[in-house]
Amino acid sequence: MESTQHHIDRKTFLKVAVLSGTGVVFGVNFLQSCQSKKEQPINLEALEYNEFNAYIEIALNGYVTIYAPNPEIGQGVKTAMPMIVAEELDVAWDHVRVVQANLDTKKFKRQVAGGSQSIRFSWMPLREAGATARQMLVNAAAMEWNIAPEKCTTHQGFVVHPKGDKKGYGDLVLKAATLEVPQKITLKKTEDFTIVGSGKHNVDNFKITQGDALYGMDYSQEGMVYAAILHPEKFGDILVSVDASEAKKVHGVLDVIQFNNNIAVIGTNTWNVFQGKKAVKATYRENKNKEDSDLFDNRMEQAFESGKFKKRGGKGNVSEVFAKADQVIERVYEAPFLAHNTMEPMNFFAHVTADKVNLKGPIQTPENTAKQVARALKRKEEEVHIEMCRIGGGFGRRLIGNYVIEAAQISNLIQKPVKLVYSREDDMTAGYYRPKVKYKIKAAIKNNQITGYHLQEVVVNNMMWPKLANYFPEGAIPNTLFESYRIKSNIKTAPWRAPVTNFLAFAEQSFFDELANELQIDPVQMRLDLLEEAEKNKHDDMEYSPRRFQAVIKKVAKDAQWGKTKEGVYQGISAYYSHNSHVAQIAEVEIKNNQPVVTKIYCAIDCGIVVNKLGAMNQAEGGIVDGLGHALYSEQLVKDGIAVRSNFHQYKLGRMKDAPEIQISFIDSKEAPTGLGEPTLPPLAASIANAVFAANGNRLRKQPFAKNGLYNS
Repeated sequence: MESTQHHIDRKTFLKVAVLSGTGVVFGVNFLQSCQSKKEQPINLEALEYNEFNAYIEIALNGYVTIYAPNPEIGQGVKTAMPMIVAEELDVAWDHVRVVQANLDTKKFKRQVAGGSQSIRFSWMPLREAGATARQMLVNAAAMEWNIAPEKCTTHQGFVVHPKGDKKGYGDLVLKAATLEVPQKITLKKTEDFTIVGSGKHNVDNFKITQGDALYGMDYSQEGMVYAAILHPEKFGDILVSVDASEAKKVHGVLDVIQFNNNIAVIGTNTWNVFQGKKAVKATYRENKNKEDSDLFDNRMEQAFESGKFKKRGGKGNVSEVFAKADQVIERVYEAPFLAHNTMEPMNFFAHVTADKVNLKGPIQTPENTAKQVARALKRKEEEVHIEMCRIGGGFGRRLIGNYVIEAAQISNLIQKPVKLVYSREDDMTAGYYRPKVKYKIKAAIKNNQITGYHLQEVVVNNMMWPKLANYFPEGAIPNTLFESYRIKSNIKTAPWRAPVTNFLAFAEQSFFDELANELQIDPVQMRLDLLEEAEKNKHDDMEYSPRRFQAVIKKVAKDAQWGKTKEGVYQGISAYYSHNSHVAQIAEVEIKNNQPVVTKIYCAIDCGIVVNKLGAMNQAEGGIVDGLGHALYSEQLVKDGIAVRSNFHQYKLGRMKDAPEIQISFIDSKEAPTGLGEPTLPPLAASIANAVFAANGNRLRKQPFAKNGLYNS
C-alpha cells in the first residue's frame, strides 16, 4: 500500500482545499433533474455543477467534473491529468466531464506546458487529490452504515459495504463535504489501476471535429476590436517616426497607435488590420550590428580558434588524456536557426479595465505571463485574470508571452476589448528562433579505449545548461569537459522543442557512431559497453539510469533485428536521455532512385508508467515525425538583419509523404511517469544520419540534410 499524510483543517478544505498544490472540493448540484436513475445517455455539459473554486465536483447523480489545470498544447494533458485523478477517485471514466481550469495560483502549482514535465510534477498531487476525495466518500458511507471505513471498498463511483450493499458517490457527497479532511490516505497499488495505463481518446476530440470554439483564434466578445502589430523589419532597429495617414484610409481601420518599439493597427476584423498594416510608413534608426547567417558562420569558426570558452561541466583531466592519446578523433556538427511555426498563429484577447485585466488565449506559461503583464501595466498581480484554451501548437514559442503583453498594452491604451492576431509572416520574421549552433566534439583514444571526451558549443544567444554534463557519457568515460561560447545577437532566440538537446543529441549520437566506425566496434554493443562502465561508476549527480538506458537499447535492437541482414535495408542506431526519459531509436534506410529514403523507425521508450497509451503513442510518433521533417528541410536564414523566410512557400516542413512506418515500444514500468512530449525528437536525426552512412558512406554532419545535397527523400 502507498500512503501519504495530510495536515489540513476542515475550514481550509471547505474553502479551497489546497492539497499538495492541487485543490479538491466537492461541488453539489441540487437540481432534481440530476437525480434521474433512468438508463439513458446524459449530456454532461447540460448538468449544472456548483463551482466552489474546486478541482473535483460531484453532482447528486454521481457524475464528476474534473478540472484540468495545465495548458493543453496537443500533448494530451487535458486528458491524462484527469485520468490520474479519476483513477484514485475510483470513478467510471464515462461519468467524468473534463473542464479546462483557468490560471489559479492558490489552487494549482506549475500550470505550465513546457519541458515535458506536466505529468511528472503533478503525478503525486493528482493522485492524492483523487484519493483524498475517495476517502472522504468512504468515511461518509461508513458513518451511515456504522462500520469502520477500512471495511469498505470502492468501485467505479460506488462505496461498497463488505456485505455487498453499495452507495453511489452522488448519494454521499453532501455528507462527505461536511467531514474532516483525512490526515492519512491510501493510494492505489499500481497493479490495481484500471484507468491509468489504458487508452483514452482525447476529451476534446468530438468538439474539435465539430469545429466548436476551443482555441484562442475562436474567441470573440461583443464590442471587441482587432489589432495587428508592425514590428521592426530588422532585428535591433529602433522606431523613429510613423506616417499612418494611408493606413487610416483603409476600410475598417479605426486607429493606428505607437507603443514601445511597435505600431498597432486597430480595426473591425483581421483582414482590415492586416491591410492597414501594409499601408503604414515607418522610419527606423538602423541597428549597426551585422546580423547575418553567413557572418555567424565566420564568427563561430573564430570562436573555436579563440579558445575563450566557458566551462559548463565535466570531470577528470581532459588535457592530460588528450596529450597521452594514441589517437584523437574530432568532428564538427552544425544546425541553423529554426522557426517554431505553430499552426495556430500568435493571438490573445485582452480587456483592461480599472478593476481588472481580463486575458484569454493560448499560452504555455500563464503564471509567469500574468506577472509580466502586471509589471508592464503597473498593476497588482491579483488583478490579472487569465483564462486558458487549447493551444494550436507551442513547441516552446508560447513559453514567451510577448504577444500577451502586447495585447494587454493595446487594450490599456485604447480602453477597449481587443483581439491581437499575428500573421504567419509576423511570427516567422519577428518571432523567436531555435539558436544557430555548432558543436565540436573530440575523443581521446588510448589502447583502443575512449579515455577522454571534449565537447565545445558555439551558439547564438543561448547556452547549454550545466546539468547536461551529467547526462551520458558521464560515468562511461572517465575524463570529460563541456564548454560553451555565446555569440550575442539582437536576433531573438528561445526554447524550441527539446531545448538544446534537440541538436546536441544529433551531434553526440552521430559522433559515437563515428567512433564505433573508427574503432571497428558494433555501434549497439559500444553503447551497451559504455553504459556498463557507467553503471559501475554511477553516482547521485548522474541524471540518467545506465540500466534503464541499456534496456531501451536492447529492446529497440531486438525489435529491429539489429545485425541481421535485410536485403537492401541499412540501419542506424541512436539513443538519448532527455526530460527524464530514456529513448533508443533505429532508422531503416533504403536506396531508391539513387537516393537514401527513410522507410521505418523503431523506437523504444522508458518514460515510467504510461498514463494514457493512446496519447503516449501520439506524442511519441509526433516527436519522430517532427524531428524528421526539421532535420531534412527546415532552416531560417537571416540576411542583413532581416529574416529571409516568411512563410511555408520558402520554409519547408516535412510532408505526409516523408513520414515513414513507425513502431513504438514502451518499457513496462512501475516507476513514476517522466517526460514524453519531447524525448523522441532529439535522437531521431542521428539515427537517420547513421543509417545513411551505412547505406552510401555519406556522413551527415550539417542540417538541414536536403540542403547539403546528401539526402533527398
